[in-house]
Amino acid sequence: MNFGLVAHRHHRLGPDCTLLRWARLCEADLQTLALQLHATGGAHDTLVINRLLRDQLASVGHGRDGGLMRLVSRAAGGLTPDSAIDGVFFFIDPVNPTSMYPETQALKRQCVIHGKPFVATLAGAIEWVAVEMASAGLIARALPLAQQFQALESQVVALIAHDARKAEMMAFAAEHFELLSRFAGRVATGTTGSQLNAIAWSKGWPAAQAWVTCYQSGPLGGDAQIAELVLDKRCQKVIFFEDPHVARQHEADIQLLDRAVYSAGEFTTCFNTPEMTRRWAKAVAR
Repeated sequence: MNFGLVAHRHHRLGPDCTLLRWARLCEADLQTLALQLHATGGAHDTLVINRLLRDQLASVGHGRDGGLMRLVSRAAGGLTPDSAIDGVFFFIDPVNPTSMYPETQALKRQCVIHGKPFVATLAGAIEWVAVEMASAGLIARALPLAQQFQALESQVVALIAHDARKAEMMAFAAEHFELLSRFAGRVATGTTGSQLNAIAWSKGWPAAQAWVTCYQSGPLGGDAQIAELVLDKRCQKVIFFEDPHVARQHEADIQLLDRAVYSAGEFTTCFNTPEMTRRWAKAVAR
């Protein structure tokens, strides 16, 4: 497997920075997976200087030299089959101006289009290594999936889907209803939440009790309401089935939710595609 690796400056400065914490914790599992990292210059140099994952690193160049743009191409399939990447670890600092650059937005968009993981938080990067280990029939040393599964009862999950992907969200919720029911709570934006409650009641959930707490629809501020829950550490996982093909009038609200996740990155994970979410659910089941 090949993954892109990017870390904003804030996440690669100091001996206890996000990038080094993740690499130290997950190094043994990444080596077991033989996961090759196509790293932008700053992330590459930080790991090399600290003698971490050196045999699994390949530099794509610094951002100013087009390194991030190369990763966008490789997320889309690359110039040759062996240059394609299967996903991206991107430790994003939401106050770094480059988080809004076209290449950053394009990298996430290509991952969503091609159903590849785009993992942008410390909690998410640790969890995703565990997902890959479980998918390979192995037990992660950094974070066993059994531990993650047991933690669901203390977590709240947000379930959000754009119009073109609402049917996929309903299918996912119906298929994994028992798994999602183990969360301490579920929240959603308006229409999605109403449809999810209907599914839950059809499956025998008490009719007088909402399975999902519904906030406003996305265009009316629901994304911002859930973002506040994330910032307050009252929502630990966001499952957001995004439609990258439609121009969205409330794009700013969607980016606001993303940036709230990045701000609470030590505690929050986010899945942006049905493919990523199903892979997580299957890994937990294993």
